[in-house]
Amino acid sequence: MTDKPSRTDDPERNRLAGRIARTAKVGANLSGAGLAVAAQSLFGGDEGDQRVAKALAAALGKSKGPLMKVAQLLSTVPDLLPAEYAAEFSQLQAEAPAMGWPFVKRRMRAELGPGWEAKFASFAHEAAHAASLGQVHRAVLHDGRQVACKLQYPDMASAVESDVGQLRTLLGLFKRMDGSIDADAMVEEITDRLREELDYAREARHMALYGAMLAGRSFVTVPQLVPELSAERLLTMTWLTGDKLSSFETAPQETRNHIAEMLFWTWWAPMNSYAVIHGDPHLGNYQVTGGGTGINLLDFGCVRIFPPEFVGGVVDLYRAMLTNDFDAAYAAYETWGFENLSRELVEVLNVWARFIYGPIIDDRVRSVADGIKPGEYGRKEAFRVRQLLKEKGPVKIPREFVFMDRAAIGLGAAYLRLGAELNFHKLFEQSLEGFSIDTVAARQSAALKQAGLA
Repeated sequence: MTDKPSRTDDPERNRLAGRIARTAKVGANLSGAGLAVAAQSLFGGDEGDQRVAKALAAALGKSKGPLMKVAQLLSTVPDLLPAEYAAEFSQLQAEAPAMGWPFVKRRMRAELGPGWEAKFASFAHEAAHAASLGQVHRAVLHDGRQVACKLQYPDMASAVESDVGQLRTLLGLFKRMDGSIDADAMVEEITDRLREELDYAREARHMALYGAMLAGRSFVTVPQLVPELSAERLLTMTWLTGDKLSSFETAPQETRNHIAEMLFWTWWAPMNSYAVIHGDPHLGNYQVTGGGTGINLLDFGCVRIFPPEFVGGVVDLYRAMLTNDFDAAYAAYETWGFENLSRELVEVLNVWARFIYGPIIDDRVRSVADGIKPGEYGRKEAFRVRQLLKEKGPVKIPREFVFMDRAAIGLGAAYLRLGAELNFHKLFEQSLEGFSIDTVAARQSAALKQAGLA
């Protein structure tokens, strides 16, 4: 796969007309949800919130694109949305409505030329998976290889810019109503990551990067790119087959623990060794293989490459939590990029840090929730932090924190679904063997260069 220069005649580039059309489309879809909200205010009822949540989820699903992805992201943050909304929005990423065959034919012809079908032995008309920015079709090559063809939805560049504008408005409203969090840097971070997700050449490099970083972990499989069948808005890679993580929720405890341990190394090894995270760790991006002896890692559109110093801050805060060292925690937050800190704000941030770090601080075999119902996990802490920040804040969240926090919560959700019981402290300590910022920096530099990301 080679990079192509942006074409001035590209009908799907970010353009004013596309942004205006997108704004109108999203507005029309959300107006239908607005009717449901109005009906709820008039008629009420015990199932009212559920109806409104379903209407909003349907509207976002029809709109496709970034707003839908942001809604799914928000559903992972405890206590940010009512339970009914979180439940509906969490399904958007995994169960997005697919576009039909006419779109598929247009997209494939535009990316591979008029004779595109001849390049495949077979190509499924129905999408195997559909998400917020694109959908995946299963195909077979003439040499017998099964492949996944990821097709980007039309006009996504315009959709990103339009939806980001609406996101700024929504979060600005939240800031005025709540006052606990300054989300400006969060919007910048989300915007940059969404733009990257539209860059399939970059995603191909992310896939190569993860293949290299996890090469020593024989239990995890990363797809391989088929470069001759990949283009600007088409990514073709080897098809990986596995079982859903949820299908192992009733497996023997030993099996569930082993799957959780593999997930730990798949996520934390790149983080603590290369300062790289998979920023979209929802359950659909993991598959279990071999009856629980291996995993597949999917979807590399949202990968966050941190400055090595940021990981140093992660480790410093972990050690500060271990020893209850307030000054070390204060310095770690500054390393992360938190601004205008005070003793009161750091004390508030430590409430959330103790929750996030809890499982890896506690040197014993335990579950992540440690006796707390999964549906209530993190809600008490999130509510307390929000209330305290209203009094002491607002706090400006550094952009690097956005996907770090989201990914940690997403990984914790996988552990909760599995009911895993591990000594997370020992695993984390093992992941830090030989850790230093200089070592991470050197290792990261070499890996990015090899993957073409330097």
